[in-house]
Amino acid sequence: MNRRWQRLALAVLAGAMLAGCSSAGYYWQSLRGHWALLHAARPVSDWVAEAQTPPPLRERLALALRVRRFASSALALPDNASYTRYAQLKRSAAVWNVVAAPPYSLSLYTWCFPITGCVGYRGYFDEADARAEAARLAASGLETSVYGVPAYSTLGYSNWLGGDPLLSTWANWPEGDFVRLMLHELAHQKVYAAGDTAFNESYATAVGRLGTRLWLSEHADDAARAAHAAAGQRRAQWRELTRKTRERLAHIYKQNSAPAQASPSLQAMKKEVFADFTANYARLRAQWQAQGSSDAQLAALDRWVREANNASFAAQGAYDDLVPAFIALFQEQGRDWRRFHAAVAELAELTRAERHARLQALLPLSRAATQ
Repeated sequence: MNRRWQRLALAVLAGAMLAGCSSAGYYWQSLRGHWALLHAARPVSDWVAEAQTPPPLRERLALALRVRRFASSALALPDNASYTRYAQLKRSAAVWNVVAAPPYSLSLYTWCFPITGCVGYRGYFDEADARAEAARLAASGLETSVYGVPAYSTLGYSNWLGGDPLLSTWANWPEGDFVRLMLHELAHQKVYAAGDTAFNESYATAVGRLGTRLWLSEHADDAARAAHAAAGQRRAQWRELTRKTRERLAHIYKQNSAPAQASPSLQAMKKEVFADFTANYARLRAQWQAQGSSDAQLAALDRWVREANNASFAAQGAYDDLVPAFIALFQEQGRDWRRFHAAVAELAELTRAERHARLQALLPLSRAATQ
């Protein structure tokens, strides 16, 4: 294998590890899928210059270049080739992730890899393959969830090949959501702690939320700000509902640990929590519709609620639970982005137990800041 292919293998291996492909067969599937994605990407400037590019896409890609410069200059995120090329995909997601958890636990099942360590999800470029893996895990007694992912990060390993590209899977999102996802993925290139899904995803989520606020306040128009504020209110209410549900589930699972895990009383308590969650969502949904939300806007959440289980709640917790701690750390660092990233990098050098203890200590500060 020559040096070019060695570098390509490393780039794709990073993507494969984040996508969760561990065996040789899955690795080569990931190699083909990732290479096809990179091959489909062309410079954003070329798309913008071409007369046949639809005007809405041209405007969005021009926006993407401005956001890319903002990410590096204002937020101290990596200044590299990522998100300077665009690929039009003929599918709804970049990859499909599989997550799993035991029937009476919110601990994600993990897959372990050489570069990224143990991660709580496994991704596939083909949805059918993802669902087959979910079925295999379900047959072993785990609860599973499969969901489409609009973008993934190769942690910078693909930059020599042109970087992680913008994709049609999220190019037409509302401006605030579009900016948030780009910043989230770039954050993975800034700091990454091998084997700690909750740390990595909560950090990237915090960067996305904080950075998007700054972008909207300084660069967006009134319509984009208003749309993001309305969607943000719904997201906050959704996060509060799911957070309280996770806390209830975690409490009953902790209080009813082995050997009594499969007791009828535990099953009944779990069923009650999920029934309450469904009823509370129905009330929220009615409120949102009264405020103007359409069935189409709520379809993804409707499906999430119908299919909700321990796996889906655990995966969401990995993206959300530590976000307030990272926001508190940002405030503690004087809202200075370079100092913030440096502080996060210091945490990443600690053991998982040590870094989580530090973050848990920040949670009371985050609650105090919002009171």
